Amino acid sequence: MGGMTRLAPRRPAPAIALAIGAAMLLAGPPSALAAPAPFAPWIDGTAASEPEMQVQAIDADTFVIRQSVKTNFEAPFLYLLFGKTGALLIDTGAGGLKVRPTIERVIAQWRAAHGGRPVHLTVAHSHSHGDHHAGDDEFAGRADTTLVGLKPADVAAAFHVASWPNGEGRIDLGGRVIAVIPTPGHENAHAMYYDAKTQLLFSGDMLYPGRLYVPVNHFAEFRDSAHRLAAFAKTHPIRALLGAHIEMTTTPGRDYPMEAPVHASEHSLALPPSAIAELVATVDRMGETPVRDARADFIVFPVPPRP
Repeated sequence: MGGMTRLAPRRPAPAIALAIGAAMLLAGPPSALAAPAPFAPWIDGTAASEPEMQVQAIDADTFVIRQSVKTNFEAPFLYLLFGKTGALLIDTGAGGLKVRPTIERVIAQWRAAHGGRPVHLTVAHSHSHGDHHAGDDEFAGRADTTLVGLKPADVAAAFHVASWPNGEGRIDLGGRVIAVIPTPGHENAHAMYYDAKTQLLFSGDMLYPGRLYVPVNHFAEFRDSAHRLAAFAKTHPIRALLGAHIEMTTTPGRDYPMEAPVHASEHSLALPPSAIAELVATVDRMGETPVRDARADFIVFPVPPRP
């Protein structure tokens, strides 16, 4: 990763790469809604060995963390956001490694850059599937930490969503308010997180460059969430969507095989805000019966009924 500086100490744990600097996304003021610059190449399994986790900075207070496909084929993305008094971690990985050391290192270095300022950590999730909360136990009992539960009622209570799923929640990190948007369908407790500071939408497994799995018995909920998301986007400027995986290649409409151990020629992580309207149009065309529909940047992918 040429040209990148390291956030970690001079001798970081060899299994972790904290690659920061070249991935600065905020090329202009957020009000300009400029398209984000590409990230530096992500760890993708193509090298003989790669670090277990990689961190890139969006700005000095916003970090994207990728888990290696060599530790788990899901290779999920985690997000860590800082305000003046709090930090929000979205997801804790798919297992096969320890995620807390990487998170602690980023927190420690952020605090060092802010005079040792303490921050309360909230550990939340895009949803309750196992590849997004496998590391939760690492944070249980951590001082000055809130670990949000995995059920819709837990998410609603933690973020003050008055009416799930039609309400909207929030968390104030201290001068940085994150909106929490219930988006069930892929999973009952699925939620997206919108950051007005960067105008980025952290979109979980509902909308990302990959297979958007929709249980056929929850398709109506998924479609309703797509419309709810579109309504939110009409009143909130969105620069890009950052999801929880990359499963698409650079060839439009082509994904990797299931459980692929290597992601050569990987699609970019960020999706443009126009993907929201495309998702709405795609699911609306299906009527009441979902069918597999491969678009250039994502695939609506029905799966058997789930609870």
